[in-house]
Amino acid sequence: MYTVPTSAENLAALDNKLSNRYIELDPAGYFVIYVDREARLVCAKHYTNTINEKGLACDPETGEPLPCNVKVERTPTVLFTGRTAKELCIKIFEETKPAPITYLDHAAYLGREFVRAEAALISGQDYIQD
Repeated sequence: MYTVPTSAENLAALDNKLSNRYIELDPAGYFVIYVDREARLVCAKHYTNTINEKGLACDPETGEPLPCNVKVERTPTVLFTGRTAKELCIKIFEETKPAPITYLDHAAYLGREFVRAEAALISGQDYIQD
């Protein structure tokens, strides 16, 4: 019988496990999310990418895989900002045509991250994108 993890430790372990699963990358691009405390905004920079035959995100200009652990200087296609996670989601998913998202799991991930960023903005805690 399956038991639901209820302790904070068990929930954190489950969340960590789910964060490390394989995900298919969205060919419409990716977002770098951060909090602008001075402006009191949740921000999301959108970048385009291509996906190679190995499923890796690549720089559309060079064709080279984008590293995850090294800062790469790229120019975002657009900067989205919102005072709340909901406002930011509306700007990206409803007002932008076509929306820079093609996978529903990517949209769900962004919604979760925007809520986390909003909570960090309100609480004053650091925000680190998952």
